[in-house]
Amino acid sequence: MSATADPADKSNPAHRLGFEEGQIVQELGYDDDTDQDLREGIEEITGTDLVDEDYDDVADAVLLWHREEDGDLTDALVDAQEYLADGGLVWLLTPKTGRDGHVEAHEIADAAKTAGLSQTSSVAVAKDWAGTRLATPKAAKSGKR
Repeated sequence: MSATADPADKSNPAHRLGFEEGQIVQELGYDDDTDQDLREGIEEITGTDLVDEDYDDVADAVLLWHREEDGDLTDALVDAQEYLADGGLVWLLTPKTGRDGHVEAHEIADAAKTAGLSQTSSVAVAKDWAGTRLATPKAAKSGKR
């Protein structure tokens, strides 16, 4: 693997998330179980390091790792939106079915709706993690899908 990865490299697991070069991605809910290949893949595509909850500016997207035991998902989604630029997206990453911490699809749908987000797609993004793309009302209205 070269020092500068090709953003069009389909083997990069982050390619399915639609990130682009130069985007700022804020990561929330990081823990020992997060997928390092996915994290590194996002950094390769964007050309920037992931920023954490201490970042004091707006981000183009939020990567929210959430497990059943992490507390109220609606609250986490509302909090995640505080960091987003207008039209930004939240990628909710939850353990796949059968994995510790799995969050049921209906719980994700209910929490997203309550938080004012639109669920636009779901993808398998890593061995143990599924991703749900959640659009803010401004992103949904502008046609970003």
